[in-house]
Amino acid sequence: MEHSPERELKLAATPDFRMPSIYGLVGPTVRQAPAERNDTTYYDTDDLRLARWGASLRHRPGEGWTVKLPAERDAPYLVRPEIVFEGNGSTPPAEAVALVRGFVRGEELHERVRMTTIRRRTEVHDVNGKLLAGVVDDAVSVENGEGSRSAFREVEVEIGDETTPVLLDALVERLRQAGAGPPDKTAKYIRALGADVPLTPEIAVNDLGADASAGGAVQRALALSAIRLIRHDAVMRLDADPEGVHQARVATRRLRSDLRTFRSLLDDEFASSLRSELGWLADILGDVRDGDVLLERLRRRAAELPEADRDAAAPALTSLQADRDAAHATLLEALASRRYLRLLDRVVAAANDPALSDDASVPASDVVPGLVRRPWHKLTKRVEKLDESPPDDDLHQIRIRTKRARYAAEAAAPIVGKPARAFAHAAADLQDVLGDLNDAVVAARRLDEWAAQHGAENTRGAEALSALERATAAELRGRWRAVWEELAAPSLRAWM
Repeated sequence: MEHSPERELKLAATPDFRMPSIYGLVGPTVRQAPAERNDTTYYDTDDLRLARWGASLRHRPGEGWTVKLPAERDAPYLVRPEIVFEGNGSTPPAEAVALVRGFVRGEELHERVRMTTIRRRTEVHDVNGKLLAGVVDDAVSVENGEGSRSAFREVEVEIGDETTPVLLDALVERLRQAGAGPPDKTAKYIRALGADVPLTPEIAVNDLGADASAGGAVQRALALSAIRLIRHDAVMRLDADPEGVHQARVATRRLRSDLRTFRSLLDDEFASSLRSELGWLADILGDVRDGDVLLERLRRRAAELPEADRDAAAPALTSLQADRDAAHATLLEALASRRYLRLLDRVVAAANDPALSDDASVPASDVVPGLVRRPWHKLTKRVEKLDESPPDDDLHQIRIRTKRARYAAEAAAPIVGKPARAFAHAAADLQDVLGDLNDAVVAARRLDEWAAQHGAENTRGAEALSALERATAAELRGRWRAVWEELAAPSLRAWM
């Protein structure tokens, strides 16, 4: 398996488009490669789930199987993870299917589109021969699963690490002057399906107007988190970026929090049953995410130590890495289970059509602000019970309840607007301080436990790291109340 990001800027072109000369752009040299032919077969479900999520699975003879994951949404050009698997034949390898399982879940993959591409590539190099960018002119003929044919033309600028904004702009300008269309992020597979194939998102996110119902606010909140969870499923499986587990965990926690916040607007059995099952997944994700946070934190700390102590800390970090990898192996087992796929199906169904109570038909503006008061009141009661120097475990509980109040405010923000966002921002500040405190306490505790299990000659590095974490925890214990007072300002919650 090969894993690399694909970065390209696409422009549509008419059949009579003629590739212009790009000599003389920013002083590079230009090389033209011989035309090549690519025969490609795309696989998808009957209801085109991969296409609807912006993903694809394709096969090319001699190149193997390629999975392309959904593009980054806020990138100025098309940026997609691209994972290539070896293998030929008409059956996708199990590893490739597993990577898109979160999108297709229980549905079967089969051949959907065949296309033939005649590709003409022009490469831009610097004076030393280093590749700066590639320009690809593709003439594509398409045969879909029903035997009909179509064709289109497409021009791509392939963006590499050495592609400067100046060069990219110059290439696009030259192509536009020659008649190419404006930049277009539409992938080839999507274009090949044709304009007459509706590709509505599997999960709809509704816009909340002034007359939105409370049920509409519930549906929107659940939909946003469901999308986040499914979009990061493959990233979790690849384990190349810790952000995958982080975002999936956030999505799972938000779903559970929203089901709690909006429970008066939901069927009791529906909400409690789904929250319970999401709790199973949240626990597994939490073990991996906690390991990622701990390792990132301690590696950064180790870099601050004198060299001798830094080397001495390596055995403890190696042991913690092994624990984290074991937690990820457990996560992969869970992701491969029927239980997980059933949970995803339930999440999608809940996001599209939550089981609402009769109260959900009232205007959201009449109900939703009041629902945020409940987690806020529970948080304030917890804080009021604290003594002057509360135990770390009590502060961890404050952090959990702060997060619930923040999530509730963020769910209300589409209805309430700026006041809810300001409250959520202040809650996030407190959550960050208490989160840092908890991370420092947990790190020191784990290091002390590791040191207790090893001989005295092996513990110097762990003890040095633990001392740094204890000092950080002490500083944060003295800071959290000031941040709490900012959150508790009456002006921040006048909208509740």
